[in-house]
Amino acid sequence: MLRGRAEKGHYFGTVIDAPDPQALGRFYHQVLGWEIYKDEPGGFGLAVPGNSETYLAFQTQTSAPWERPVWPAEEGRQQMMMHLDIEVGELDAAVEHALELGATLADFQPQQDVRVLLDPAGHPFCLYANG
Repeated sequence: MLRGRAEKGHYFGTVIDAPDPQALGRFYHQVLGWEIYKDEPGGFGLAVPGNSETYLAFQTQTSAPWERPVWPAEEGRQQMMMHLDIEVGELDAAVEHALELGATLADFQPQQDVRVLLDPAGHPFCLYANG
């Protein structure tokens, strides 16, 4: 639990490193349909609908050369740093749409009712239909 001045901690968003933040941000803009709130060199952001403070952002990683993550993990290779779970209305149609936008279907699919895809930068994300 956060104490002191940060006791009322709020979640504001997630920032994803990418070799090309604009390209990856536009990919997720098309997958999610969220509004673009930031588009500038080195950074791109999407606003979560109905919440003016919460965002999904993309930035250029500058501390080391970009290394595409692999999934599932392989020893000695860049592992997945995070993944997004996205609920969709119709799983097969959503997978097809994501593939058309540049995603790839992961070879390993650990759950029958979830599809693991890789975004254009290699980050895994999951699509699932609830119900």
